[in-house]
Amino acid sequence: MEFTTDQVAEWMLKQLKDSGRLVQPDAVKHILEHFGEPFIYVNDNGNQSISKEVKKAFKKLHAGRAAWDRDGFFWYWT
Repeated sequence: MEFTTDQVAEWMLKQLKDSGRLVQPDAVKHILEHFGEPFIYVNDNGNQSISKEVKKAFKKLHAGRAAWDRDGFFWYWT
C-alpha cells in the first residue's frame, strides 16, 4: 500500500492530540516502520528526521496549536 504525505501528517496529529506530546525519535521510528523510508531523511547532523514535506503538512493540520520543544525534540499541544 502506498501512503501519502498527508496520511503521515494526519497520523502525527492524531498522536499529538491523543497524548498531548509527540516525541520526534519515536515518531521517526513509527513512520519508518509503518509508512516507509520516503517520509524520512538524514539531516545535517546525521540523524534520521521526518521529511520536510510531512512536517509542512503537519504544520498546516495543527494550524499553530502545536509547539516544538527544540531541547527535548518533541511537539506539544498548546
